[in-house]
Amino acid sequence: MPSWHLANADEIASQHKYTFYKPSREVIGRVAPGEVVKLIFQFESDDPEAPSAERMWVLVDEAHDGTHFKGRLNNEPRHIQDLKLDDLIEFESCHIINTEHDDNDNIVERYIKRCFVTKRVLNEGYKVGYLYREEPDEEKDSGWRITSNTETDEYMDDSDNVAYVSLGAVLSKDDSFVALLELPVGSAFIRDNSTGEFIATSLEG
Repeated sequence: MPSWHLANADEIASQHKYTFYKPSREVIGRVAPGEVVKLIFQFESDDPEAPSAERMWVLVDEAHDGTHFKGRLNNEPRHIQDLKLDDLIEFESCHIINTEHDDNDNIVERYIKRCFVTKRVLNEGYKVGYLYREEPDEEKDSGWRITSNTETDEYMDDSDNVAYVSLGAVLSKDDSFVALLELPVGSAFIRDNSTGEFIATSLEG
């Protein structure tokens, strides 16, 4: 038995839909022989320094109805000992994590911009309770600032309690506010704890 297997990217994407990019079925359906696609090769190793997987490109030789493929490994593995350049790889659409085709309108790209969020929301399981949008600090910044609305002034004064991450990372914890994210600078919302709904408020309020 080989030491490696192909990861089911559909399963990973369903668990991390805001942060793990997976090409759509339509994009995968456009993959043709002569193109390359990227797959995740998971493996076991006795080396404690080795990762659990290698992401590598495969040159497609055969494509059948956008679901089943055959190709040849287009990378030299760094850690997998029983796999080498040009080895035959048979795989399915569920294994593909990237293609040569443009796919900028995807959910990961949509929420790739960053926000400031308290670690109560990001790490401690608190729901988003208050968020507002100000002028972004930089191109990668969405301008959104997100808290649970339970943080004290002392908590907020400690920079270690705030993280600067993608909106997708926050949505992976709580996506109840996703419909608000296209609203402009100056928008602010507070959660009504009795209904769970977000109510527009002022930045000063």
